[in-house]
Amino acid sequence: MLIFSVLAAAIAPGVALLAYFYWKDRYDTEPLSMVVKMFLTGVLIVLPIMIVQRGLMIWLGESPFAFSFIVSAGVEEFFKWFVLYHIIYNHTEFDEPYDGIVYATAVSLGFATLENVMYAFGEPATFGTLLVRALLPVSGHALFGVFMGYFMGRAKFQEGRKMRFFLWISFLFPFFWHGLYDFIMQSVPRSWIWLIVPFMFLLWYRGIRYVNRANSVSPFRLLKREEEVKS
Repeated sequence: MLIFSVLAAAIAPGVALLAYFYWKDRYDTEPLSMVVKMFLTGVLIVLPIMIVQRGLMIWLGESPFAFSFIVSAGVEEFFKWFVLYHIIYNHTEFDEPYDGIVYATAVSLGFATLENVMYAFGEPATFGTLLVRALLPVSGHALFGVFMGYFMGRAKFQEGRKMRFFLWISFLFPFFWHGLYDFIMQSVPRSWIWLIVPFMFLLWYRGIRYVNRANSVSPFRLLKREEEVKS
């Protein structure tokens, strides 16, 4: 019974955050099967990420900067970006800018959920530690997914240099914020709470702005308004 409770507590934050961003899609909800597929893809990339990270840690040592920006943010965001680009970017279901956010958060939260489960069973986990992880690393991964998906959504509906520019930004932007988050956690262990709380507020502020912006440029927005007027 205890194992089930710990497992549920470890999984619940990721599922809840995914449901939140899924329901934020105002105009053309994505097929749930595709969202679940991308969530499970996020789960599957945990193992190769861990293998690459282990090799890099042996090579680069224990530098907080190297760990934060290369081992953690660099490897994790690259794998997420890679599977999004090769599985979703040219998919027919990716037909409005907000879809990038839905699928990117699905991949990110699949990764974060398995990571959270491994943490819960790898160390003595209490309700307090799982709550802190829900508020910090799990929601952090969700927001890095929002950033990645927003700019990938912008790239999808551009051409030429603008498309390439936003594709680069869709990796570099979450990479920077993820690396900065980890660097704060690594370099100021005694006073991190005073930095990470406002930092998380900033991430949520930017994330919600991107959610609203992506919805505001949906090609289905006018169609929905016309349907509402006719009805």
